[in-house]
Amino acid sequence: MTTDSSNVKYEEEFITNLKGKKLFTCRWIPVDSEPKALVFLNHGYAMECSVSMKGAAMRLVKAGFGVYGIDNQGHGKSDGIKGFISRFDDLVEDCSQHFTNICERKENKNKLRILLGESMGGAMVLRLHLKKPDFWDGGVLVAPMCKIADNMKPSPIMFNVLTQLRKFIPTWKIVPGDDIVELAFRDPKIRQEIRDNPLCYKGRVRLQTAMELYTVTVDLEKKLKDVTMAFLIVHGEDDKVTDPLTSKLLYENASSTDKTFKLYPKMWHALTYGEFTENTDIVFADAISWINERIARGNSRLEREQKSKNDEPHDNDKKKDHN
Repeated sequence: MTTDSSNVKYEEEFITNLKGKKLFTCRWIPVDSEPKALVFLNHGYAMECSVSMKGAAMRLVKAGFGVYGIDNQGHGKSDGIKGFISRFDDLVEDCSQHFTNICERKENKNKLRILLGESMGGAMVLRLHLKKPDFWDGGVLVAPMCKIADNMKPSPIMFNVLTQLRKFIPTWKIVPGDDIVELAFRDPKIRQEIRDNPLCYKGRVRLQTAMELYTVTVDLEKKLKDVTMAFLIVHGEDDKVTDPLTSKLLYENASSTDKTFKLYPKMWHALTYGEFTENTDIVFADAISWINERIARGNSRLEREQKSKNDEPHDNDKKKDHN
């Protein structure tokens, strides 16, 4: 499906992943100009791209960027049991394959590659970066899921029980926890939009999903120092879903030389779609400004790649002389 507005082209497409599952993808492209950069959206747990991230995409495309999204397995319009994540790394592989294919198209090779992820999508951004450390030019991490807030985690006894149960009933919706919609989305109107959106999963967290998300956060906590890409973290000070202190730890411990952390007083978890409009305006002004600053500085990845190509004939000549 293709939809054109006065200055934005929106397109949808289903792709098939390596395991034969159909995945929904979408893109928003400026009509009258070449995109200044490519931005890849990574949605949160139980969310999707075409509706709940449309507002984010429109803000970004109107700022001059090409914007691409994908619904993860078990989310939105993609294949899979709704809200079920059998293996988080399968989702990482899907995103890596799809986003890499877009980046390597001839018309996109010289464009800046920016990952943007909210909550679980923030964890996805970090995993994509760690999978290909030199491929991505930067990340915008919106309340990233580096650690689940204590009030969202089961007790140690319950955790042990759930670990055993997932062997037998992985898809069951039995994990105790607070209503994430109530905790994450501050604006009551948006809260109702989420409840009315059939593409968003609103049931209890499935057993295997909970264990996978927990495992991912534990793994990421151990690898904060391995993060080297340029990044901007934006986090609400009153977030009750993901811990702002862990975002601060990521900022302090990451090996990146280009990193920024913004903590917004009184804001909640869902910053791109969930806050009041005046607050969302602030978040996107910061994010768009940050991306534009990286564009103005030039593409260091392209410079490295060009240098590597230039060095290859020289290295080959050395080998010939040696032989």
